[in-house]
Amino acid sequence: MRAIGLMSGTSMDGIDVALIETDGETITRFGQSAIHFYNEHEEAFIRAAMEAAPALRTRTERPAAIAKAEEIITVLHAAAVNTFLDANGIDRAGIDVVGFHGQTVLHRPREKLTIQLGDGAALARAIGIPVVYDFRAADVAAGGQGAPFVPVYHRALAQALERPHPIAVLNLGGVANITVIDGHPDPIACDTGPANALIDDFMRSRTGDVLDKDGGAAAAGRVDEAAIARLLMHPFFALPAPKSLDRNDFRAWVAVHAGLENKSTEDGAATLTALTAATIARAVAILPKTPTTWIAAGGGAHNPTLIRMLADALRPAVVVTANDVGWSADALEAQAFAFLAVRSLKGLPLTFPTTTGAPEPMTGGVLAKP
Repeated sequence: MRAIGLMSGTSMDGIDVALIETDGETITRFGQSAIHFYNEHEEAFIRAAMEAAPALRTRTERPAAIAKAEEIITVLHAAAVNTFLDANGIDRAGIDVVGFHGQTVLHRPREKLTIQLGDGAALARAIGIPVVYDFRAADVAAGGQGAPFVPVYHRALAQALERPHPIAVLNLGGVANITVIDGHPDPIACDTGPANALIDDFMRSRTGDVLDKDGGAAAAGRVDEAAIARLLMHPFFALPAPKSLDRNDFRAWVAVHAGLENKSTEDGAATLTALTAATIARAVAILPKTPTTWIAAGGGAHNPTLIRMLADALRPAVVVTANDVGWSADALEAQAFAFLAVRSLKGLPLTFPTTTGAPEPMTGGVLAKP
């Protein structure tokens, strides 16, 4: 089947679009990919929804700021798909399904609550292609964490690699998560802690920049090791897998324990970048075996300072990027939701007890037809 995946992550920089051909078990072909960047006006609506979301108590609540953001997100995803098809000369009649993740604005699995904004039915009408959306709800309703959600795709990718196991695939988005593949039928996965979200928010508050480009500020700064030790005392890090996070779960903890207000921009960026590396290294203790290779994907894979800190923290394991092994660090999650949409159509499991803590392997997603 030919499937397009759409991903708007917690970094809120834009919409990743990717085409793959798959049977839901293996990837036959990687197609084109693109990113539709948000402008400042669009991003502001999404951030307003993110700030309003903690007040929500049900999945269906849509107060004004959130309703407006959902409308904008849906329209932008439709534009991203239509532009992608036109730019690449792709006939929409040849696309079997679109996997639409939507924009996560709240993730509280302990309350059986996860909210991804995006109107799948409206998107299907706008693009004239069947859409699978609302991927996480069924897992959370059954008692799973609803995240990480991409491990089954990581498993499919890793099957083609000739590397010694265990292999850990590390997604460095707003939150960091890992998938460990070691020859078992089901992957092992969990969120490990913050990745880019804290760094991005800090840089925005200090400089107005949306990120620490190429890890330049962090490379020029000094890590506050005492602050790292305090931050690692958060109870999340001692929890067993599977476990997951909301983008903003560490905001208050860092405000209290990192001492950022007394640090230069460079030292603050260095400390937050080192925190990401330290929390990933801390996760090794809860894994059945220590990975021999770590493959980094997501936006953080483009931060050489973070990759260097990870290599130091994870020695003697090897740290490489998704691009180094022939994957796409940028398109991987969009590809994953194309893959998951096909699995959903076929009734195949999307999540497992070892990835989200669901009581059994579970399918999910809602199908909307044009």
